[in-house]
Amino acid sequence: MIAALTGAGLSAAAGLNAFIPLVLVGMFARFSTFIELPENLAWMQDWPTIIIGLVLLAAELVLDKIPGVDHVNDLIQTAVRPLVGGVIFAASASAAEIDGHHFWTENPLIAGITGAVIAFLVHTGKATSRPAVNAATGGTGAPLASFAEDALAVGLSLVAIFAPMLVVLLLIGIAAAVYYIVTTGRRRRRTRELLLAQEREERKAALDRGEKVAWWRVSWRERLERSNRSDGRIGRTLGRRSDKTADAGTSSDVTTSSDAGTGNSAGAGSDADAASASTPPQD
Repeated sequence: MIAALTGAGLSAAAGLNAFIPLVLVGMFARFSTFIELPENLAWMQDWPTIIIGLVLLAAELVLDKIPGVDHVNDLIQTAVRPLVGGVIFAASASAAEIDGHHFWTENPLIAGITGAVIAFLVHTGKATSRPAVNAATGGTGAPLASFAEDALAVGLSLVAIFAPMLVVLLLIGIAAAVYYIVTTGRRRRRTRELLLAQEREERKAALDRGEKVAWWRVSWRERLERSNRSDGRIGRTLGRRSDKTADAGTSSDVTTSSDAGTGNSAGAGSDADAASASTPPQD
């Protein structure tokens, strides 16, 4: 029972941040007797593993706090966090010596699958709640949410190692928090969309009445649409003017040609009259 709770707590922490429990387990296994890793997982307490884990942890701490980048990071971590969760659950099987059961030690594959499933579920909740936080706060809540998740991952890892009986309460709290954040974020997003639609209708009605609307109350999308409509009207006006100019030029050319033809006919008639006048009459 204790082994399962310890593994579940560490795997859940890996679902929030894969490298916090990985580094903590390696450090505790190397410098204390609280964790004794199985021989096949002793590499977790080697210095190369700890150093690589610290470097990846530093990158995770930075990337997860940047709005937009955190979504890409969560997408990449979809494969990493369950993998780390499975490895950590299998490593925590050494706690079986405390309660006298060796099920997890004798079945490391089941332990790995269980840990991967727990980490994946927690990761899914994290990746689902973060967009709701960003949408509700305009992206400003991403760093605060990331700090809270990192602190929770540290606390959950320490509780899993030193007080595994409290892991169940923490997991229930995480599930309730994710549910509250997701439902509240969706409700706030719908409310904000309704308010924006109502404001657009009010501004449109004010413009139709001929009233002036402050520029700062007009969204950039509406200004862009208005500019596009204005550019379209200008383009159509210029097109009509060019068509009229072309028609006028064609009409003047036709008139000039007809005048020239009339002049030529008149000149030819005058020449004929002069010729007939100069011809002497014949007897």
